[in-house]
Amino acid sequence: MKQYPADFRERLLRALDAGLGQAEATRTFGVPERTMRRWRQQQRETGTVLPKPRPGRHRQIGGADEAALCEQVRTQPDATLAEHCATWATTHGRVVSVATMSRAIQRLGLPLKKSH
Repeated sequence: MKQYPADFRERLLRALDAGLGQAEATRTFGVPERTMRRWRQQQRETGTVLPKPRPGRHRQIGGADEAALCEQVRTQPDATLAEHCATWATTHGRVVSVATMSRAIQRLGLPLKKSH
């Protein structure tokens, strides 16, 4: 599920400060009362209502590596996913799984040979 942007959170809290009831805010903004209470608490404790970073791991082959991966697939168009993984480990010093390589190539919309 997507997070609510900070400006939306601030607008909602300003409306509550201006006297809008929580039940009315729920109907108007479509945000549960518990969520509004959490945002109010976060604002008190941190001074901001910015969304917190979402948990999870970072991509092994991220945005900074896209150009290198495109070049690798372009220069080795007949390589299988396992061969691309081996090349990536050799050139970048990071071992990645076949699934990770597959997702990265698919995310970039690159063609891939299915078998060798």
